[in-house]
Amino acid sequence: METRPLYAIKADLFKALAHPARIQVLEVLAAAPGLTAPVPRLLDATGAEPSALSQHLAVLKRAGVVRSTRTGNAVEYKLTEPLVAELLVVARAFLLTHLAESATPAQLGAARDLPALPGASARTVLDAAEAAFAQATP
Repeated sequence: METRPLYAIKADLFKALAHPARIQVLEVLAAAPGLTAPVPRLLDATGAEPSALSQHLAVLKRAGVVRSTRTGNAVEYKLTEPLVAELLVVARAFLLTHLAESATPAQLGAARDLPALPGASARTVLDAAEAAFAQATP
């Protein structure tokens, strides 16, 4: 069975996620009620220029990760699947595990200030990372 096309599809998904602003947009959506947020909220959260945010949202739409709805002049974006939020939790846990090995106190503080994501696993990993960091530092 040929699996290369399946891996190419998965690689395209990760390419669509491969920008800090897009990850930030997805985290805002994952933490929002109904996995939905209006464009002004996304602009505030990312600090991106409207044209740059529009391009990032277009990449995420082409990848099938978000969809938009328009009501009058207002546009809202929504995660297409709750599984995207789960993917973000796993990515956050990976980040925090990595930080536990080499983080500075400032990085751990910044990690603690990241917006909450659904699911307790990321918080559990952060607490464990901070404990490991505390033990490793003299």
